[in-house]
Amino acid sequence: MLDPSTLILASLIIFCGALTQSLIGFGLAVVASPLLYIIEPSLVPAPVILMGFSIAALTLFRERGQLEFNGLQYALLGRIPGGILGAMLILTAPQAILGLAIAFIVALAVGFSLLKFSLPVNRFTLFMAGVLSGIFGNIAAIGGPPLAILLAGKDAAQFRAALSAFFIFSSMIALAILAFAGLLKLEHLWVSLMLLPSVILGYVVAGRLVGKVDKQKTRAFTLVLCSVSAVILTIKSVIELS
Repeated sequence: MLDPSTLILASLIIFCGALTQSLIGFGLAVVASPLLYIIEPSLVPAPVILMGFSIAALTLFRERGQLEFNGLQYALLGRIPGGILGAMLILTAPQAILGLAIAFIVALAVGFSLLKFSLPVNRFTLFMAGVLSGIFGNIAAIGGPPLAILLAGKDAAQFRAALSAFFIFSSMIALAILAFAGLLKLEHLWVSLMLLPSVILGYVVAGRLVGKVDKQKTRAFTLVLCSVSAVILTIKSVIELS
């Protein structure tokens, strides 16, 4: 169980992540994972994946009329081998190495978000995006960026709906793999229940802000926050290794 100060700080981080994801389609894990790993490593990845599932379900309910599921099944298939590989890395790597891995994944997510390029959306690219999503997701709960980059050309509402549908099913796959590997425990479920109000609050606030905030400025602020978090986590992990 978390002490009160850690719970309050974790709730604030989850609120910011849920708000970001509700506004731009992804971001809960990219914002939350490095910060949560700094204050309490046990919060990553299982509780963040559970929080991601919750906000994805709420977002999909709001954007359900925009959902196009064409081809996402190939990304979900790729999530299985990627998730298994990610779980194996968690079981074998020291905590400091996992911290560096999370920081590296966040840095990759930020870097790819800044690059302006497009890839063809087909079975192969969807499957490979799913594999990368599985690896990143089961190490750091950050499974969104590979698919987000691939689907970046979609309308904003369709983008949020497609990513939310992917998050729902991919979270189930990730949690099943973590449970099989012994990395999903009862305390993760209790912590997730305590953090759930922050997810709901972030979703509600975002619902009032959709259409009223500049999404590009929100995205830019998110990337800056993630970059700072990755640097801090890198420094912390390097110190632990030395």
